[in-house]
Amino acid sequence: MTLVKAGKSGSDTNAAEVLLLRRAADNDREAFDELFQNYHPRLFTFLFRLTRSHGSAEELANDVLLTLWKDAGRFRGESKVSTWVFGIAYRKALAHLRKRKLKFVTFIEHEETAQDSNSVDLDGQFEREDWVRQGVESLPPKQKLTVMLVYFLGLSCEETAGVTSVPVSTVKTRMFHARRKMKQHLIASSVPQDWEEDNVNDTE
Repeated sequence: MTLVKAGKSGSDTNAAEVLLLRRAADNDREAFDELFQNYHPRLFTFLFRLTRSHGSAEELANDVLLTLWKDAGRFRGESKVSTWVFGIAYRKALAHLRKRKLKFVTFIEHEETAQDSNSVDLDGQFEREDWVRQGVESLPPKQKLTVMLVYFLGLSCEETAGVTSVPVSTVKTRMFHARRKMKQHLIASSVPQDWEEDNVNDTE
């Protein structure tokens, strides 16, 4: 068994994953196991940050990978395998958020702040993070997930468009409205003006 190595270039990794998908489409369980090992950790982390529930994240991640196993033969190669997989995750996460009306968990982690505890005011930092969290929670599901894909997964607008099956212009529109709504929330929450400008306007 030859796992897809993290050190490979993006094109080499995708080519290897395409071959794995083709084998999985022929009911090759070993190929599916490799895809499972490659994607489960990333899917779980992505979904856990959305749901903040280990149980829900695990259930959704396994559901995504089960869909991958069943639909491997439907992959046409028009996008990267990772775009296709996270497209499945996006649709299932969106349905889950709508069904459960779960609160979105911000992509800003307290663990990152703790590393800089010697140089920042932790109480003030946590308060600012809470303002941002509340701002993100106020966004509609599609805008929340778009923010997650761009900021947490680091996808470009073009890649996000592929994952969400919408035009690039729609991704940019969602990001524009998400930033505007978050800025309005931060202003309404009396966030210090200098912090607001540094953390909201820089994303435009």
